[in-house]
Amino acid sequence: MEKELVGASTGLLVMGILARGATYGYDILRQANAEADGLFEWREGTIYPILHKLEQQQLVRAKWKESESGRRRKYYHLTATGRRALEKRAASWRQVNALVLKVVVDGRAT
Repeated sequence: MEKELVGASTGLLVMGILARGATYGYDILRQANAEADGLFEWREGTIYPILHKLEQQQLVRAKWKESESGRRRKYYHLTATGRRALEKRAASWRQVNALVLKVVVDGRAT
């Protein structure tokens, strides 16, 4: 998979995972890689810049919590603004996806 295609949707993917519930960075990474089913594989260096950017945009908020193992982890959750942004970005992605399918598949550009 081309990095540009995945790169353009990383924030959306992270927000989609967080829409399921609050979790910590490594778990977001694990879920994304599992969902990708080999299409791509994120590493730890990928996820944290995305989370920090979303946090700066006030789309996610972080809170330190102690895990069941006793280890402190930073848990991220979507803010109300983040949920609205997720809906808008997902709608935009669907429109772009429909356009690509229309031009490439329906137009037999392959």
